[in-house]
Amino acid sequence: MNICVFLSAADLDDRYTAPAREFAELLGRGGHTLVWGGSESGLMKVVADGVQEAGGRLVGVSVDFLAAKARTNADEMVIAGDLAERKALLLEKADAVVIMVGGTGTLDEATEILELKKHGKHTKPVVLLNTAGFYDGLRQQFQRMEDEGFLPLPLTGLVFFAKDAVGALAYLEESAGLR
Repeated sequence: MNICVFLSAADLDDRYTAPAREFAELLGRGGHTLVWGGSESGLMKVVADGVQEAGGRLVGVSVDFLAAKARTNADEMVIAGDLAERKALLLEKADAVVIMVGGTGTLDEATEILELKKHGKHTKPVVLLNTAGFYDGLRQQFQRMEDEGFLPLPLTGLVFFAKDAVGALAYLEESAGLR
């Protein structure tokens, strides 16, 4: 399975890197392919290293203004012209999406993917990996959106909140009929 992961390129402490590394190792050992932003820095590097060391493949989609930071030993690397093209390519190459901790870029990617799913533009499973409760506030906001009628489908049909790497990958593999 090709699993797109949206996440930070920032250097983060162990409470975020350890669970990300665990997910990456599970992904690689499971024979899956990481589809990611292609960066060789921060949490993106941690995940790419973990997947590659565990035997998984790497498909990166960088963007022209970040191409100098792209990983040189990915199995495949595509350079998009802008961020919109990058997001479209990442979704196109993926069978499923996982959203890990990140800043405004990750939040932008997450909301666009969820908006596209809400409108039926894709049916791929989407998981928010809620490491250290990072997305508790977002989950509360989404619940309010559902409760007050802003979502045309149940929140559970839009996104799965996983508290750990094992739960995230199990959900994705079940969704794909691999379990």
